[in-house]
Amino acid sequence: MTTTTKRYGLVAVCLLLAGLVLMAAFGSSDSSARQAKPSADGLLAGASATPVNGYGSYGDTGALPAAGGSQPGGQLAVRTDEKLGAVMTDGQGFTLYRFDKDTAKPPASNCSGACATAWPPVIKDGNTTAGSGVDASKLGEIVRADGTHQLTVGGWPAYRYAQDTAPGDTKGQGVGGTWNALAPDGSKAKAGGGEAPASPAPAQPTAQPTATAMPQPQQPTGGAQLSMMNHPQLGQIMVDGNGRTLYHFGKDTAWPMKSNCEGQCLKTWPVAAPVDASKIKGIDPKLIGKMQRPDGTWQLTINCLPAYTYSGDQNPGDALGHGMANNLWTAINQAGKPAGGK
Repeated sequence: MTTTTKRYGLVAVCLLLAGLVLMAAFGSSDSSARQAKPSADGLLAGASATPVNGYGSYGDTGALPAAGGSQPGGQLAVRTDEKLGAVMTDGQGFTLYRFDKDTAKPPASNCSGACATAWPPVIKDGNTTAGSGVDASKLGEIVRADGTHQLTVGGWPAYRYAQDTAPGDTKGQGVGGTWNALAPDGSKAKAGGGEAPASPAPAQPTAQPTATAMPQPQQPTGGAQLSMMNHPQLGQIMVDGNGRTLYHFGKDTAWPMKSNCEGQCLKTWPVAAPVDASKIKGIDPKLIGKMQRPDGTWQLTINCLPAYTYSGDQNPGDALGHGMANNLWTAINQAGKPAGGK
């Protein structure tokens, strides 16, 4: 009887000690969480990396992608950010970044492990190409420790940011004071375009307006397919090779790039055809691109938005479509935005 009592007493003591150990462990975990601070890599100390639907869908909770979240760059492009100027993007429109702790001469990455989880390296493969506004001579690659080939721009290794959840996001800009969006030449993107290639000087129209006639668009030498003309009310607006005014539609979207003009709409607002980059006059080439429509045809894009002409414009230089449908249709100025302040 005495032996049994002692045995039960020993078991109770063991259970009590186990409980105290567990309480101490939870207390330590809570304390560590409270002390976690962001690092220069943009991570929280002790933060777990949990993937949510793969690249481009890391969720709204700030969860980071699992290691191996790196993806090919696709067709690289340049977009104009309102705050940062010219910014490099991947084929899906996600912002590319550079890390101050890396080096460009020689190109080398110092972001690995947890850093590469928060900042997935951009993989350069056979499908990584220079798209609109990208200088192919600035592109290169390095071989990472795991054998993958990482894209470089102007010698700087390129990354995405895990918490950029939508094309056009720039949440990684300035993180830790060491991460910056990439400009097209590999420099840090900054207001005013930073060190990005300078835009071509505006072309001057050769035809002068008269009191009795609408000014005609310039006729650039070499048969320009896209140029500027000076409209008496709207100022400088973009026109195609035949002098027809080009328009944007307010219901279209840039990210993702999509046209919402279909069917009967296209009879009134015909699609503008893509242009040869060598035949653009007086317009920043990085604003010009193209997109494939659902029917397989290609459409000119200006500042990442589809471009159209207007069937009601009868003469070169007409801009009768500007302001139609409560200003949903607008002529396009030299910056790729609505002309005339509308």
